[in-house]
Amino acid sequence: MGLTRHIGIVGVSPEGAALFLQRLSRLAAKNGGVHPRVSLHNEPLSHYLEAIHADDWHRVADLLRRSASMLAACGAEVCLTPDNAVQHAIQLAEHESEIPWLSIPELVADALAKDNRTKVGLLGTRWVTQGAAFQTMLGMRGIQVLSPEEEDAERLDEIILGELIYGKILHSSNTEVVSIASRLQERGCESLIVGSSEVPLMLNSANSPLPLFDSAEILALRAIELDPIGP
Repeated sequence: MGLTRHIGIVGVSPEGAALFLQRLSRLAAKNGGVHPRVSLHNEPLSHYLEAIHADDWHRVADLLRRSASMLAACGAEVCLTPDNAVQHAIQLAEHESEIPWLSIPELVADALAKDNRTKVGLLGTRWVTQGAAFQTMLGMRGIQVLSPEEEDAERLDEIILGELIYGKILHSSNTEVVSIASRLQERGCESLIVGSSEVPLMLNSANSPLPLFDSAEILALRAIELDPIGP
């Protein structure tokens, strides 16, 4: 039996990358049991955070491209990052990249459109909920995107950047995340985009008030569905 394509994972948040690798492995096993070839490379998270805080997306793209180059040298034929906050920089990183990239916003938009969703909530850091990557792609499909209100957005930032990216899970914060999701439901959202690779540590199909479109799962499924390349 042929193996799936060699997938390169660009790690940004180490916790998010580890969760994604686990997700990728489990989905591959569930979908036929053929595990892909996988390589992972990351630059220090602090370098990304410094660049993002400085609004230096060219620097973010340079970091992504550096990892992509390392992955290409390992034999990867496609690369991706489960980190939603840096999706805005992928278009820049693709320039002169040796291997193609998979884009989360595009894949999520495809999944939502296929399911005929028209009004969705978006969970993630402010870089995601107040950025243009998801809003632009979904808007082109006629899908309205609602972000958390100001107080909720601030609290989500604190939970994701202060706790989850370090693998810290507090029961009180878990309750708050579910409440934030519920308030998006009250505003008319019919489903939620999980726009953070760490939020699934707290929100899942068992405790979410709405159906979830988990960006990491959608990305992983697309990666393992790529055409096989032979033995």
